[in-house]
Amino acid sequence: MSKDDIRPESGEIYLECTFVGDCARVAAVDAATGTEVVVFGPVNASRADLELLAVRKLKKQMQDALKRPPDNRPGRLA
Repeated sequence: MSKDDIRPESGEIYLECTFVGDCARVAAVDAATGTEVVVFGPVNASRADLELLAVRKLKKQMQDALKRPPDNRPGRLA
């Protein structure tokens, strides 16, 4: 991959951990599609466990999206 080519690789997932009060918020984003999921857990939970949960939730959502029939209704989703 060259310096100028910044397209994400297939299967690349971005993780973001944020602490909100006594909760930990972990977002997982699929780099290729932009699909995002968020999970919350206690702040004292293992960060690795929360990240794994977010990745599993993301993969499940993407699998479910493949099974859904395409939405052919007119208009735009906002």
